[in-house]
Amino acid sequence: MGVPAFFRWLSRKYPSIIVNCVEEKAKECNGVKAPIDTSKPNPNEVEFDNLYLDMNGIIHPCTHPEDKPAPKNEDEMMVAIFEYIDRIFNIVRPRRLLYMAIDGVAPRAKMNQQRSRRFRASKEGMEAAEEKQKIRREILAKGGILPPEEVKERFDSNCITPGTEFMDNLAKCLRYYIADRLNSDPGWKNLTVILSDASAPGEGEHKIMDYIRRQRAQPNHDPNTHHCLCGADADLIMLGLATHEPNFTIIREEFKPNKPKPCALCNQMGHEVKDCQGLPREKQGKHDQFADSLPIAEQEFIFIRLCVLREYLERELTMASLPFTFDFERSVDDWVFMCFFVGNDFLPHLPSLEIREGAIDRLVNIYKNVVHKTGGYLTESGFVNLQRVQMIMLAVGEVEDSIFKKRKDDDDNFKRRQKEKRKRMKRDQPSFIPGGQFSPQALGNRSSPQAISNPRQAAFEMRMHDRQNSTTSSSPNTSLTSDGSPSLAGGIKRKAEDSDSEPEPEDNIRLWETGWKQRYYKNKFDVDASDEKFRRKVVQSYVEGLCWVLRYYYQGCASWNWYYPFHYAPFASDFEGIADMPSDFEKGSKPFKPLEQLMGVFPAASGNFLPPTWRKLMTDPESSIIDFYPEDFAIDLNGKKYAWQGVALLPFVDERRLRAALEEVYPDLTPEESRRNSLGGDVLFVGKHHPLCDFIVEQYKTKNTEPVDIPPELCHGIQGKLTLNENAVLPDQTVESPVPMLRDLAQNSAVSISFKDPQFDEDFVFKAIVLPGAKKPAPVLKPGDWEKTNNDGRPWRPQLSFNRDRKPVHLDQSAFRTLGHTMPRERGMPGMYANAVPLGTYGSPYTRPLLSGQQQIPKLLSNLRPQESWRGPTPLFQQTPQRTAGAAPLLAWNRMLQSQNQYQPSQYQGLGGPMSYPQRPEDRMDRGRQV
Repeated sequence: MGVPAFFRWLSRKYPSIIVNCVEEKAKECNGVKAPIDTSKPNPNEVEFDNLYLDMNGIIHPCTHPEDKPAPKNEDEMMVAIFEYIDRIFNIVRPRRLLYMAIDGVAPRAKMNQQRSRRFRASKEGMEAAEEKQKIRREILAKGGILPPEEVKERFDSNCITPGTEFMDNLAKCLRYYIADRLNSDPGWKNLTVILSDASAPGEGEHKIMDYIRRQRAQPNHDPNTHHCLCGADADLIMLGLATHEPNFTIIREEFKPNKPKPCALCNQMGHEVKDCQGLPREKQGKHDQFADSLPIAEQEFIFIRLCVLREYLERELTMASLPFTFDFERSVDDWVFMCFFVGNDFLPHLPSLEIREGAIDRLVNIYKNVVHKTGGYLTESGFVNLQRVQMIMLAVGEVEDSIFKKRKDDDDNFKRRQKEKRKRMKRDQPSFIPGGQFSPQALGNRSSPQAISNPRQAAFEMRMHDRQNSTTSSSPNTSLTSDGSPSLAGGIKRKAEDSDSEPEPEDNIRLWETGWKQRYYKNKFDVDASDEKFRRKVVQSYVEGLCWVLRYYYQGCASWNWYYPFHYAPFASDFEGIADMPSDFEKGSKPFKPLEQLMGVFPAASGNFLPPTWRKLMTDPESSIIDFYPEDFAIDLNGKKYAWQGVALLPFVDERRLRAALEEVYPDLTPEESRRNSLGGDVLFVGKHHPLCDFIVEQYKTKNTEPVDIPPELCHGIQGKLTLNENAVLPDQTVESPVPMLRDLAQNSAVSISFKDPQFDEDFVFKAIVLPGAKKPAPVLKPGDWEKTNNDGRPWRPQLSFNRDRKPVHLDQSAFRTLGHTMPRERGMPGMYANAVPLGTYGSPYTRPLLSGQQQIPKLLSNLRPQESWRGPTPLFQQTPQRTAGAAPLLAWNRMLQSQNQYQPSQYQGLGGPMSYPQRPEDRMDRGRQV
């Protein structure tokens, strides 16, 4: 969702919604990792029913990671995706359903943002490559030392778009992965798996929401189902609230800013490409053992508990003395709607509303003040009451001028503080810092200090350096010649980058000065602010967008063709007379086909993913749509500081012109390209132990071509239509591996079949309510979480896990002393017991050496008192075993290598990669396809 900093704001305002994930790690024996038994109870002390994967949030970090070396080829990318899914599955451990959704063809409103991202990524990639080559030439000309340039093809992330060969191969690999897991992993034993690949139209997260909405409308749906959705987009929080499910949790990677990255030229840490000097690499460690290693830390995950967020919102949105009955569910819908004003993937945010300036808090306060006059709520089940919205927006418009002035004051104050900070740091920095072997070492550096060698020579060099500095500083107007002698030619002019002031982008709007509306419309829309007709057109398009977005979140896509036809938003004060504006959308609209979408969102630089004749339309000067693919385009910073925050001023694609041009090249498609250009559907997978397996196998035996209903009693209440699949995974048939390094599944027992969600009339309205029979989760918050009066006014978390009765375990003083004595400490590392003599050192005859792999303190946490654990819904296929909550992680570790039942995979015990995948005997070496 296009709301920068939304999650950071949310987690700071409502800190108790975050819970760190407990992850059971695999044990390694003789270089082989023992697989984790995910059929055992969840170490997070909660049992999830359904796990939904927004796959694009997994594909991108696996194919072009930012914090570790990128995969060498496409096969390694696929294995990395498998490993990522395995890790998420190990943390969540769903008991009923696993739903994988890849982004398919998006609505036209989303395609505009996709087009902007892909054009921008292509432009930035080419500019970065040119800058890198320029700096490389300059460094080599000065005699710098750089490693030889690697000749490898740059991975174009634009291929992660429906219709490309990469996405088609990904779908094949995921089908193989699902079949493999259903055959071998005990945690998948009774699981229903649904794969919605890129051929199924719709964004991944919205396909998931559509599935949940349609299942909720069925009579057999369990209202107490515990959902878990994996994804990093902020709009998943909004979507989860929009379901009104009482048990909804989001799992995502924990964001850690400012991760170190190596220089792209010299591969050294500590500087960027623009600051590279081409210096030789310093020795890392005693034997240079860290020469080619990066400081990689495994990414951790967190849970976002929407049930706790609902508790926060209930305390914040509850209003007394209303002229109508207060309904918390309706107020949540209004809160979700108001968040759209600060930005989303389909509309630009209003100029006066910035998330970093507390825009949502301001909207909520205005909402609570005005709702007494509106006579009701702003929304109902995804439909907007424009008359009431108008009252809210005009109230925002009354304070727009003060918002802009305060923004300017805050910005000036920030710049003043930064300037003072730079002056203070410049004044307080030491006059001389020794270098080389005497240079200061950062605390916590993993490499031990180097031994001092030839100290006399080092001391002489430092004295000479200090003398030279003192000579230079004594004559500020004296410069040095190339041989180091002073020159009287005059002082060196101070560089622009050494100045205290930084260049600021020119702001022609000046929202803090009188006449800001006139300047805004003149600069952004090239019209006069007095042009009432044009302003009303912009406002009407924006109002349509608000109605479309809310409908999209609560009911599904209202129109595949609608989009906002401007780059900028109107002002809140312009929302006058919107009550009578129409908000209906055309019915029966259809999505683009995959290759058509590629033509609508790709720049010409990514044309290699398209058929040759289609690609020519992007580059041929005589093409009728050549204007859709500019080689260069402007980026309007729009009051921001960085280019990535600006607005890419790209021309909008005219759908009629695009389709007319494509009609001429459609006959050139090969059968394979025509297949990739067709729209597909979802596929359902089950293993041989699943109750639905025999029913599906019977459909294939009878060759029934008619859609049949799923018996809900066989599939955890899931309903829908099943249709025979042409490329189905069938029992006793070999599943070929699309990844050369992984072997075929010769003894397959899984089965797949086409699946379609329950269908409803086009005018059907999904009610945004809590279903009858749903049980409200036990409250988590305490008064101190809201008033923030505890602990000297700092917010605190009363509950650290899903188990509300779990008490934190504390170590007594003797345990801390044992830790201080036995834990190994690096030389010079500070600590509470750093000066104590460790046991077993200095050659003591009373100590014995530890065996390889033996734990130093095996009994420190063995006396934990058992606590009553929180138990989720009892899975349908097994009875929840009794377990102790406090010692859950230790129990999981101790029982990992115990008895293995007949369902335990034998192929995992063989030679595998880092995830212990089965390998073909003849394919030990990597012979994958190069990307």
